[in-house]
This record gives sequence, C-alpha cells and structure tokens, in this order.
Amino acid sequence: MRAGFRARLRAPDPVLGTFLKIPSTQPAEILGSLGFDFVVIDEEHAPLNPETTDAILLACRAHRMAGLVRVRQPGDILRALDSGADGVLVPHVTSAAVAREIVALARYAGGRGLSPTTRAGAFGGVPVADHMAAQDARSAVIAMIEDAEALDRMDEIVATEGLDAVFIGRADLGASMGEAAEDGGLDRAVAHLLKAAKSAALPALVLANDRADTTAFRALGATGVLTGSDQGFLRTAAKAARTRLLE
Repeated sequence: MRAGFRARLRAPDPVLGTFLKIPSTQPAEILGSLGFDFVVIDEEHAPLNPETTDAILLACRAHRMAGLVRVRQPGDILRALDSGADGVLVPHVTSAAVAREIVALARYAGGRGLSPTTRAGAFGGVPVADHMAAQDARSAVIAMIEDAEALDRMDEIVATEGLDAVFIGRADLGASMGEAAEDGGLDRAVAHLLKAAKSAALPALVLANDRADTTAFRALGATGVLTGSDQGFLRTAAKAARTRLLE
C-alpha cells in the first residue's frame, strides 16, 4: 500500500511543487509555510552536495512538505532515500529497462541496500522489518522523460511495475528532438506522452508557467505541476521590486 506523498500522487486533486537549487534550508522553509505540496531538490543542475541535500530534507520534514531529490544518476538513489527523501526524480529514463532499474534501486523488495540506522530508519529506532516495509510503501520513483528516444518507448516505460509517475521535461525534450520539435512538434510529443501515461493510469507531472498552462495540461492528463524554482522566484521578485522602486 502506498503511503504519504507516494499515495498523494494518485489523489484526485493535483499536486504543486517547485525546484530547489539554492544550497540553503530557508527556501524549503518558506515554500513549506506557503503550502506547496512538494519540492524537488535539484542535485542534477545545482551546486548541492549530500550534506546540503540532507539538511534541506530535514527542513521539508519540519514543515510537513514532501521533499524529493532529482539525482544525478541512479547510483544516488540510495543516499537520497536514506536521508529521508519522500522520493526521487531520475533523469534520462529512455526505456523500460532503465525504469525497472530505478524502481529496483528504490525498493528493498528490489535491490536497495539496507542500513536501518539512517534518518529514513529513525536512526535504528524501529524494527528492521518495519523500516523496510515502510520505506517500500512511501518511496516514490518518478521517471524523467526528456529524450527523443523515449517517445517510441513510452507505452513500455509507463507499464513498468512500481513506477509511480513520470515527469515530462519539455525543454530538454525539445532540445533532444531538434528540428522535429518545431511547428508544434514538441506540443504533439508532450500530448502523446501524457496520453500514454493516462492510458496506463500513471500519474504525470509537467512544468507549468501559469493557470492557463495548468488547465491545458490537466485536460491532456497531467495530474500535477511544478513551477519555477527558488532561484527563479527570487529573480522575478527582485526584478519587480527594482522596477517598482526605480524605473
């Protein structure tokens, strides 16, 4: 049985999240106080190390906000989950074989290494069997679809047992598609990916800029959205303040 954020992914109401790129706990604290459902700590594209990720995950817990980690590679899944992450976002999932690999690495029922003395295991405060069962129930595995080669394999990817959601990375997908993304090609590809996920009853997340984006993607089958990042929020607010005060 799914637990926590992993279960929430399949709830009727959409989930809202954003990316964290600043190596500090305070953005997570602010976003948690504003009612965001989750954040994705971005180890792939930000100057974050295991220590900063660990501290940010603790801040997420303090504000009862789900903390996910976008790992650099599948080998980082174990560390992120041991630190107490509610799940992982794994980049460049291009086939069902890769999807099966990342699911196995995140589950004790698969191939996850065992250490019950981590934050995830209450530092040894719960029986090992209970820890293993709880982690397998709560650890969400989300595959990032951002490569053109995944387009023709999407039906197989979304059919992967144990995969909890897909996140469609439109910018990277467009770059990967090259000229094929032009003249509406990217929009058609995204619609195809969302249709495949919906047909498999698999949650799908997308990056949205505004309410119009959210409405359009929801109509195509998206079950949750991410928007911006802590860096982006800071830049937008700072630019608006400068304009308001001096220009």
